[in-house]
This record gives sequence, C-alpha cells and structure tokens, in this order.
Amino acid sequence: MKTFYIETHGCQMNVHDSEKVAGLLARRGLQRADSAESADIFLINTCSIREKAEQKVYSRLGEFRPIKRLRPGFVIGVMGCVSQQEGSDVIRRAPFVDIVVGTHRYHEIPQILEQVVADRVPVVRTEPMDDPQPVEIDAALRESAFRANVTIMEGCNKFCTFCVVPYTRGPERYRPSRNVLEEVRRLAETGFVEILLLGQNINSYKDPSARGLNFASLLRAVAEVPGIRRVRFTTNHPTDFTRDIMDALEETPTLCNWVHLPVQSGSDRVLRRMKRLYCLDRYLDIINSLKALTRQMALSTDVIVGFPGETDQDFAETLALIDQVQYDSIFSFKYSPRPNTPALKLDSREGVSEAVKDSRLAALQSMQQRIQMDRHSRLVGSEQEILVEGKARDGRKSFGRTMSNKIVNFESENLSAGQFIKVRITGYGANSLRGVPI
Repeated sequence: MKTFYIETHGCQMNVHDSEKVAGLLARRGLQRADSAESADIFLINTCSIREKAEQKVYSRLGEFRPIKRLRPGFVIGVMGCVSQQEGSDVIRRAPFVDIVVGTHRYHEIPQILEQVVADRVPVVRTEPMDDPQPVEIDAALRESAFRANVTIMEGCNKFCTFCVVPYTRGPERYRPSRNVLEEVRRLAETGFVEILLLGQNINSYKDPSARGLNFASLLRAVAEVPGIRRVRFTTNHPTDFTRDIMDALEETPTLCNWVHLPVQSGSDRVLRRMKRLYCLDRYLDIINSLKALTRQMALSTDVIVGFPGETDQDFAETLALIDQVQYDSIFSFKYSPRPNTPALKLDSREGVSEAVKDSRLAALQSMQQRIQMDRHSRLVGSEQEILVEGKARDGRKSFGRTMSNKIVNFESENLSAGQFIKVRITGYGANSLRGVPI
C-alpha cells in the first residue's frame, strides 16, 4: 500500500475529516494519488443529510466493482455519516467494500488498513467513543495553503425532527479552548491567513477546560492570534445566537462580516413541527439586531421546502420571510426523509408530493435570484478587499472572496492564491461579482 485517494461528499466538516485522515496516512508514508482509480486505497467520505446524497455514494461505489475484480488488493473504504448510519449494511449492499468506519472512529483508519491488508477480512467500526471530547488530530493534510478548517466541536443536541446529524455524529463534544488556540497559532506561524471554525451547532460551544470560554470569547481569542487576518464560523443555531456574539462581530475587525443562520421555514407551525426551538419573531429579532450593527453584515440561511404537512400558506410565509430579510444567499433543499428521524413518520402520513416540492423550490430560488441580483447591483463601484483563491472556471480570470463571503472574478497577472488585493466592483451576476484590481 503506497498511495491513497479520498473522495469527499457533504459538508465542510466532512472536508476537514478527510484532511485529517489524509494527514494520518501521509504520516505513515503513503502518498496522495492523482485519481481514485490509480490509488492502492480508495476512501469515500460520505454524507447522509439527504437521500440523494446517500444514493450517490452507492452509485459511486458500484463504479469500483470492476476495478476490484481486476485488482483484488485494491482497498475500498467507506467513512462518514452513511457508514455511521448503516454500519455492516454497507457491506451487504456493496460486498466488495473492505472498510466501513463511522464518524467517531476515522482516526483509527491507518491501523484498520493494516489489519485489512494483513487479514483480507472486511472491518466495520462504528462504535461511538466514550471520550466526551473530540479526538485530537494534528496531522491534517490541508487542501489550501492559506485557509484552514479548525473544528471546535462535534455532534448536536438539538434533535430537529428532520435531521439525521444527532444520530450519525452523536451528542455535542467540545475541544478545550487551549487546543483550539494552539492549533490556530501553529497555522498562523506556517502562513495561514484565514480560519474557518467548524461545528454542527458551533455557537453552542462550551469550553470544557478550566478557562471556561464561551463561543463569543473564543471567537475574539482566535481573531487576536497574530498573522490571522480573517475568521469565519459555521454553522449557527438561532437559539444559541446571543448578544455577546453580535458584540464580538461588531468590535473585532478580523471576524468576517458574514453570518450563516439557518431558518429552515418561515412558518411558525412548520418550525414547531420541525422542533426548531424558536419562533419566527425570535429569529427576526436576531436578524434585525445583526442588521443594526455598525458593520454591515452579509446574511445567509438554509431553507427546506416540502416538509411533511407544509401547506400553501406555510410556504407563502417562507417566501414572505425571504422577501423581508433579503438574504445575500440561501441554501435551499427539498425535504428528504431520513432514517430514525421523527419526521419520517410524519412523511408517511402527510408527505408533500415531489411535484409540489419541485414547484416550491423553483419559486423560492427564483425569488432569491432576483434578490441577489439586486443586492449585487448595489455593490457596483465599491472597493472590496479580496483574498485570492485561484483561477476562475474559464481558466483566464482569477477569483477571490470578500470579507462578506462574496465571490469576485477579475483579470490580473502574477497573483497567487493567498494574496490580498483591492478591487473595484464593475459588474455582477446572481452568484458572483466582477471587478478590476485597484
């Protein structure tokens, strides 16, 4: 076993988990392959937040059955949320798979690989960890040389009726603040300039160490690390979005002026059925407080359409919310039934048809596209500092991201990823801006 390839599906947390596993394998002397097909070890890091994401995993695995026949020593492993959810059923559905590792055990993958190679017997490890804190891994092989993902907590205690995360990721577990800050300091010393703090419900963070920092205090501490110029964090839950977090955003220039605050629905009736733990008035209080800050905040959210029992009136209230808030961007999805969740029973009795879901999603996205065009038009002529990320899709222009998480495409030579430049915004589309360097 000399080379490996990890393919990642799903959220930013999965991306970072893959970085950690890649680091552990590299520490054992393995090298990253150029493709899954050419590797000795292929690992697929899975997502089960929606049904189609799960189906995509099995479809992708099926593509490797012929390779396994030709190369019996080719090792195929499945990690992440689908593994945690289905365990040995993964091997039942895809018997050519060698390794199934859940969300609590990915740090054991190097040892499991050695066991599989030696014994030629599939291994399934999905048992939860007894340790109340996340496993510390300092070997991440990061995809970026300037932006680093840093986990501060794992798991979720909210149990929204539609969500599988508490079942696949387990209860909330928090890293000690000293470990988080030490990791950020090391990253800054090696040239990283932007930090993305990660957690399933990141603003519910509770420092397990004697220092006892709350989330707002940890935000300030990370932002003050010398060399770090930008700090982002995701994702938040409205019930834990407190005034001291807003104060930190207002008073700490290194914290990006972007907040992702999932609402899921604009109907109080649906929010209760989702067990979101807040009403619309409470959510709008937070939004209005963020808009009242001196720093102009960019706001994004998540919305689910077609939750079981959602009526035309419920959906109309969601559209009204989107129109009222005027989000900078939204992530919108059709409701997808998930195993073990309470909404699964609701769906069997009050499921919304796929045709209605499609229609509602199209209407929501059409409205949001108009909002984004309008909001982007107002930025024409403004000057923005962007962090260069690389070449744009056309291969000619470059692109970067503003402090408020907006993508800007621009023409410039001799710029490399990780540089900061000032641009003047000259044009826009629904999903990005155009600019020229100043």
